[in-house]
Formats: sequence, C-alpha cells, structure tokens
Amino acid sequence: MESLRELFKIGHGPSSSHTMGPRKAAIQFAERCPGVDTYRVTLYGSLAATGKGHLTDEAILAVLRPLAPTEIVWRADTVLPFHPNGMLFEGLRGGEVVDSWTIFSVGGGALANETTRQEKTPDIYPLTTIAEIKEWCYREGKTFWEYVGDCEGPEIWDYLDTVWSSMCETIERGLNNDGVLPGGLKVARKASTYWVKSKGYTASLSSRAKVYAYALATAEENASGGQVVTAPTCGSCGVVPAVLYHLSTSRDFLRIRVLRALATAGLFGNIAKTNSSISGAEVGCQGEVGVACAMAAAAACQLFGGTPSQIEYAAEMGLEHHLGLTCDPVCGLVQVPCIERNAIAAARALDANIYATLSDGSHLVSYDKVVEVMNETGHNLPSLYRETSEGGLAKRVEKR
Repeated sequence: MESLRELFKIGHGPSSSHTMGPRKAAIQFAERCPGVDTYRVTLYGSLAATGKGHLTDEAILAVLRPLAPTEIVWRADTVLPFHPNGMLFEGLRGGEVVDSWTIFSVGGGALANETTRQEKTPDIYPLTTIAEIKEWCYREGKTFWEYVGDCEGPEIWDYLDTVWSSMCETIERGLNNDGVLPGGLKVARKASTYWVKSKGYTASLSSRAKVYAYALATAEENASGGQVVTAPTCGSCGVVPAVLYHLSTSRDFLRIRVLRALATAGLFGNIAKTNSSISGAEVGCQGEVGVACAMAAAAACQLFGGTPSQIEYAAEMGLEHHLGLTCDPVCGLVQVPCIERNAIAAARALDANIYATLSDGSHLVSYDKVVEVMNETGHNLPSLYRETSEGGLAKRVEKR
C-alpha cells in the first residue's frame, strides 16, 4: 500500500480523475514526445462523456497547445477494458504517428495502464486491511496514526502539516468568495451565507451550519477550479476538511492532534483505494463521497479518543450508509449534486462518530467487508450511473 502522499494531493479542481490526472498525463507525454508537428488526444468513456464539464480538454490543451497544435477527439461511446477513464496520446510528424501512449486516470489524480502504474511509489505499508492493522494496534498498544508514523517515517508529519494548511486556506478562501460558479448551471456559492447565518442560531444548529459552510466552501472552490486537497478525490474534497476544521476551531485541539486524525483518515482512505477504488467512473460516488465520509468519521473518532474498534466502527458506518451511491453529475459539472453531497456527508461523519463513541466498539460488519461490497456494488452499477452523465439526476435536471 502506497504512501499517504499518493492519497492527499494538492492541486486544482474540479476533478482529480478528469482534470488533475489528464493534466499530469499530458505533461508526461510532452516530455517523452517532444518536437512533433501536432498532438492528438483521444478521450474515451467517462472522460469523453463528462470531460467538457470537468475541463478535461482545457487541462490537456494548457500543457500541449503551447508546444504544438493539439486536437482533442471525443469517444464517449468507446470504453477501453482497463478503466472507464482512458486516454490515447499521439504525436504526429509529417502526418505520421511517431509515438502513441494509452493511459488511464484511475482516481485521485493517479495514472495507470495495463502493464504498470505510472510514478508508482514503493509499497510502504505491509498490512493492507483494517483487520490486520487493528490487530497490530491492540498487540502493540498503539493506534492507527502510530501505525502510519511507523510505516511512513517522521517526515510524514511535515507533509500532513502542509496538507492541513492547504485545507484551511481553501476553506477560508471559500468562505470569503461569492458569486455564481462557472459552467452554465448558474449555481450560486452558498458557503458564506451559511457561515453568516450560523451566527444567529442556537449552539446545536450553529454547529451544524458551520460544518455545512466549511464543506460548501471547499467544494465550491473545487468547482471553480481553485486549489484543493484530494481527500480522497477533488469531487469529495470538502468532507474531511470540514469535519477537522470545525472540530479544531470549536474544540481547540492542538495542531498535532489534528495531524494525527488526518493520518488516521488517510489510512482508511488508502485501504479503500487499495482494495477497491476511489474513482467515481469505476464505482460511482460511493467511492468518492462515501470513502470521504468514512475518512472523516475515523478522524473525528480519533480526535475524541476513540479506541481502534470504535474508530473502525465510525468509518464503517460512514461508508456503509453510502453504498450504492451513484455518480450522476448534471452537465458533467462537479456541482449538482456533488457540492451538497459533501456538506451532508460531513454531517453524517460526525453522526457516525457519535454513534460509534457511544458504543463499546463492537460491531458485526467490518470496514474491510464494506470496502469489498462497495467494489462489487460499484462494478455492478450500470455505466450510466458511474460518472457518464447519462443517467440519474444528470438526465432529470435541465440546464438553466
């Protein structure tokens, strides 16, 4: 299992799989195929179906067009076997293809193809299920964040500190930005309004309104192409920051405790990424917002001193109750229903934490089993419910 550096990535939205991944692929192809007359990039499956709304073409053209004229070919009707987010890069000289490269954006900004994963970092986690890691925790008298520290080394805390700073900056920018989001749906930013209204409510309602505001702030920044942290993806980037920002500002937790909670969140996200998928095009939104909710629930339970069993229970509930969630973005934009889903998932993560903390931590369904079910459910979902904008809300909501 890879480093948390491969899960928490700082970059620009609106999509880790449809924007960050294709941009990275374009950079790599430009380096391996310089000095051509033209480039041609064919987008397949989900990348073609929702690429316009996710700015996939703009991300690629920003890299290749300054080097040579670039053509984008859209093939939404063709899904390559390896993954729904396929890309074929070609370099042409004198009208002939001199180099071609087929690559896939598999979620969270990561790239892969049939033979090798690109830029693969070493597998540094010897244990790849929560059951194994939880057993290690009880045997060693330690908790999940200590397992992360042991596997990653002390330098991971500096990296997570940078990640946390970026998350906070995104929330603060989002709270101070107003206006309509780009893309044609004319969705107005709501984060600042929710934050202002939170001041007039009683403590309980004020708390919930602030959580919504922080999640909306991040998700709206992502939808506008702003800088966010994948947690585990751009489309679900608002859940973990909202929960941790709310708890850190309302409970005065020390920064190091927040970083430890972030490490715990990352571990649960990494398990889902390794044993299933965090790509909406592959398993639906359960792999994005569902996993984000599990991560945030685990982080919250860690902050409140939960045992390893209670932390796992919180994460399990966060993911279990998102099973079957479809990915059906209206007009291919990471706006409707994506932004609201981030806010609701953040609140559900806090509820999962409370439920688990009130228990003794014993539970019938393990997190690992839910990850397995998510993988099976996602692959059984018809393709129109997996980030193609061909079904669900995408077909029921009209552009204004």
